[in-house]
Amino acid sequence: MTKTECASNLKNVIDALYVLNGKWKLPIVLSLVNAPKRFNEIMKDVEGISPKILAQELKHLEQNELVIRNVYATTPVSIVYEASPYSETLKDVLRALSDWGAGHRKKIIG
Repeated sequence: MTKTECASNLKNVIDALYVLNGKWKLPIVLSLVNAPKRFNEIMKDVEGISPKILAQELKHLEQNELVIRNVYATTPVSIVYEASPYSETLKDVLRALSDWGAGHRKKIIG
């Protein structure tokens, strides 16, 4: 790999990590890939996340076009979040992370 290719790869990884940083974004996307959900349903799926952090992460994911926020004019107003078609581009990344995590867990636990 050339120095230019390495620098380009590093920039690409930094860009990806900027969008997906933190421990909550990918679990939120995974929760929504299964089915669209309301805020409280996501809270139940993603154990340990606070309402404040979930709201921030959903907003960030929406800004990066990975999550769609649907507002329904019911009484009271209903808001349902769903994974966007663009979130499908993360499928291979999530699978690779899952495989690596399973292997790492085995290595560490023994």
